[in-house]
Amino acid sequence: MTMTNPNDDMLDDFFAQARGVAPVPSDALMARVMADADAAQLRAVAVPVAAPGVIARILDAIGGWPAVSGLAMATVAGIWVGVAPPASVQDVTAAMMGDEVSFNLFATDLVFDAGALGDG
Repeated sequence: MTMTNPNDDMLDDFFAQARGVAPVPSDALMARVMADADAAQLRAVAVPVAAPGVIARILDAIGGWPAVSGLAMATVAGIWVGVAPPASVQDVTAAMMGDEVSFNLFATDLVFDAGALGDG
């Protein structure tokens, strides 16, 4: 034996009718939700660029690595001509300076004598 209440039948009809309609949010609600989501979303932050170092600034001032390679080649050529000069350079040097010029990089008269610093 089941009891039926007419109010329950009426409620069942309302629930069945509500189940048949798909819930669709209003456009105003969706606009508010999207505005809140946009406000809460993280913004892209620009990464600060590190300032170039001293060596990088010097390289930029002289023209970069191609200029450094040119300077290196000029240095090597200068050392080469200084160590093993061609005959024409020796002739020009002799004509300008006179006879052969020599310079001792390890002059002994500039070095202190160890005995001069001691007592006695």
